[in-house]
Amino acid sequence: MNIEFPNKTVVVTGAAHGFGRAIAVAFAQAMANVWACDVIPEELVETRHLCQSLGGRCEVRTVDVTDRDAVFAFVREVEASTPTGRIDVLVNDAGGVLGQVGKPLEQVTLEEWNSIIAVNLSGAFFMAQAAAPAMKAARAGRIVNISSGAGLGASLTGIQAYSAAKAGQINLTRQLCHELGPFNITVNNIAPGFVRSNPSTERQWMSYGEEGQQALVGRIALQRLGTPEDIAHAVLFLASDYAGWISGQVISVDGGK
Repeated sequence: MNIEFPNKTVVVTGAAHGFGRAIAVAFAQAMANVWACDVIPEELVETRHLCQSLGGRCEVRTVDVTDRDAVFAFVREVEASTPTGRIDVLVNDAGGVLGQVGKPLEQVTLEEWNSIIAVNLSGAFFMAQAAAPAMKAARAGRIVNISSGAGLGASLTGIQAYSAAKAGQINLTRQLCHELGPFNITVNNIAPGFVRSNPSTERQWMSYGEEGQQALVGRIALQRLGTPEDIAHAVLFLASDYAGWISGQVISVDGGK
């Protein structure tokens, strides 16, 4: 199976590091025209450098996906740069816990709750809302949302808003699948297991201590943690022609639970 995306335009949010960076690099290696965005400009530059060092094409922009106007402006810029006037593949990876840690629900502030919902759920909605019209006009497109095992059950982080937002994103995936399916647009979701992919997950991993780390790995069928590349490979499959009749699905990429 050789998956390539020549002349395809791919947008990846949350691409400054972790899953988003790995996904952007994988698409660049697969000959796509990648547009990567995040709120961390310095790390976005490194993502672009990695893509280009592997012979790929990558443009980067600083975009806050919780800002609807900024999202629409970014999508319009990308569409204007393409011969087809549309985005072929949208990957919504922006999200995370924003440096928060688990605490009793009565101690969670409104700002803490709203900020996590905004970046993990509203951001994915805004991006899909902006990209969908051109996809619908072309009757073609792929949307892949990156959720978490936390959206399918209790979160290891203990952060209520994170679990709720990822569960909401999963059901948004299913809703958009039915709305956009008649236009030949597939919408799928990947729910990663625990991966040491960014500063937040690294802090989480260290907090478990040696015994907790061994216990976590012991609950994984394949007896190892995943990598950002494991997630990227699943995204490439769902974005490819091989997945043309797969939509509305949530694929747990977690090593087996």
